[in-house]
Amino acid sequence: MKRTIFKNARLLDPASGLDSQGAMLVDGARIADIGPNIFVDAVQDDVHVVDCKGLCLAPGIVDMRVSTGEPGNEHMETLATAAHAAVAGGVTTFACLPNTNPIVDDVAVLEFVERLGRDVGLVNIHSYAAATKGLQGKIMTELGLLHEAGAAGFTDGGKAIAHAGVMRRLLSYARLFDTMIVQHPELPELVGSGVMNEGETATRLGLPGIPAVAEVMMVERDLRLLELTGGRLHFSCLSTGDAIEAIRKAKARGLQVTADTAPPYFALTESEVVGYRTFAKLSPPLRTEDDRRAVIAGIADGTIDAIVSAHTPGDRDQKRLPFGQADFGGVGLETLLSVSLELVHNGDVPMLTVLKALTDTPAELLKFPAGRLRKGHLADFILFDPDRAVRIDRDELRGKSRNTPFDERPVQGRVEKTYRAGNLVFDIETAPVPERRRFPDA
Repeated sequence: MKRTIFKNARLLDPASGLDSQGAMLVDGARIADIGPNIFVDAVQDDVHVVDCKGLCLAPGIVDMRVSTGEPGNEHMETLATAAHAAVAGGVTTFACLPNTNPIVDDVAVLEFVERLGRDVGLVNIHSYAAATKGLQGKIMTELGLLHEAGAAGFTDGGKAIAHAGVMRRLLSYARLFDTMIVQHPELPELVGSGVMNEGETATRLGLPGIPAVAEVMMVERDLRLLELTGGRLHFSCLSTGDAIEAIRKAKARGLQVTADTAPPYFALTESEVVGYRTFAKLSPPLRTEDDRRAVIAGIADGTIDAIVSAHTPGDRDQKRLPFGQADFGGVGLETLLSVSLELVHNGDVPMLTVLKALTDTPAELLKFPAGRLRKGHLADFILFDPDRAVRIDRDELRGKSRNTPFDERPVQGRVEKTYRAGNLVFDIETAPVPERRRFPDA
């Protein structure tokens, strides 16, 4: 296989702090060299030259939180359609939640999903295992066997592990395998039948609310358990300032706690729900402007370690319902980078900090060999234009479901090309234009 040099690029590698003009040499599937002083004679017959024309060259995005419909609900999303959406958004590796049908709570189902992912081939697909049998929150799964079979970590997906005793045992056992428990922090008793953030807007709309305290109470309880057990705990999709402050203090005490958030929580507020837009019905719900600013501050100072897509496809029948009855969730694979770059353009977070939360840190948390540009590593990377203005159009998304809360939002930044193991898997210039299927207003 020929070697390829990608020259005239802005090299961005948050793992090493690299941010400079330069080139990267790819030999087959792996990175052979990278830096500002790479030079390969273009007349050599065995070197193919790609002029990046000043585009940013960064590691492929590693997404820690993706829901797919496969197996069981392929009408909403398959691993293949999710993979096509992923590469269009610059994601080269993602981890699936176990809330499929059947649920990924035993080795046979885990191996089945992993095999389906390998067959897709377009991106690196991994799977979490359920933390409890049937996601019921009562009986632990076989952590040791599932870890040995390749589980990325353990979580009940969008359901909180509510029982304190079960969480304590999970953290204790997971410590034996140095694997991570991922918690969706919402106290079920306080969530109740709530459908949006509790407050004045919910009252005005006549919708039952979910109080912000439901998040911080679960976080503070689990931090106590973490202190007791010494395991590794990760909170997903943080949305409130109080919860972020609790984690900030826990990190200062030396606890092994990490956290992620998703673009809706730093780019949107509960005002998106006005008009009863079910695309803005998310779990946890969109919060206040103060919470949004707290999420941004958490990303900037490293309290929030990773940014995830929280990709949750929903079909039109589940979303085109009265707000109270519609499903929670929105898609996000394809818009993850574009919306995250708003943090850079607004001057809130430096470019390398944003990219680190999208690449190096999630890879490190899940122990994936990805998320960085380094000699000898697989050449999973993206070329993107951080300044190209685009408008998000749900009808042009490549996933099977198109329930994005960012429909018609103008953003700056677009992925131009995505490479996996040195192979071009997405090119905006040649990729097929998605069929324009108007997803009903919601």
